[in-house]
Amino acid sequence: MQVRTIQNESLLVKSLSKGNLLAFNSLYKEYSGRLYRFAFGYLKSVEESEELVQEVFTIIWEKRAALKEELSFKSFLFTIAFNIIRKHFRSKTYLSEYFKTGAGDDLDMQTSQKITYDSLYQYITELINQLPERRKEIFMKSRFDGLSIKEIAEELKISHKTVENQLTDALKFIRTNLNREDIPVVLFFILFFS
Repeated sequence: MQVRTIQNESLLVKSLSKGNLLAFNSLYKEYSGRLYRFAFGYLKSVEESEELVQEVFTIIWEKRAALKEELSFKSFLFTIAFNIIRKHFRSKTYLSEYFKTGAGDDLDMQTSQKITYDSLYQYITELINQLPERRKEIFMKSRFDGLSIKEIAEELKISHKTVENQLTDALKFIRTNLNREDIPVVLFFILFFS
C-alpha cells in the first residue's frame, strides 16, 4: 500500500513537472490539509495559514519544471513551508518586539543582534536528536511533517494515546533542557515548537 502510494506520487510529480494541472490538483488535494495544520501549529492564524498554503503551492507550480520524480515531494513541500514560516517570523520581528517590551533588557543589544534563527534552530535540533528514536520520530512527524496525532498513530500502527504521551514527553524533555537564562532560545522554542 505504502509502495503504491509512493509510486503514484512519483508519477504525479513527473506529470506535474511537465505542467499537468490535474497532477498539480491531485497533489494539492493530498497535501493542502496537512500543510494547513502544519502552518497553523506555528502561525496560530487561519488567514495566515491559508495564505501560506497558497504561497507554497504557487512556488511548487513555478518550480514544477525542476521537480524530479524521485524527489520526496512531501519533504520538499514542508521544507518550503518551514522556510516561509521562518521568514514570516523574521519579517514580523517577533524577537525585536520581545526586546522592545523590556523583557530582554538584561541582554545587551550586541548579544541580541548575534542571535540568528539558524543557530537557535540548530540548538533545538540538537536537543531533539537526544530523544529516544521512537519519540524523536513521532515529534518530527508532528512538528516537521505536520501530521496529526491520528495520522501518526495510523502510519506507525500505534494508539493515539501513545502518540500523545510521546509528544508530551518530548516537549517536556526539550523544555527541561533549555537554558532558562537564554531567553531568545526559550522564546524561539515557544514560537516554533510548542
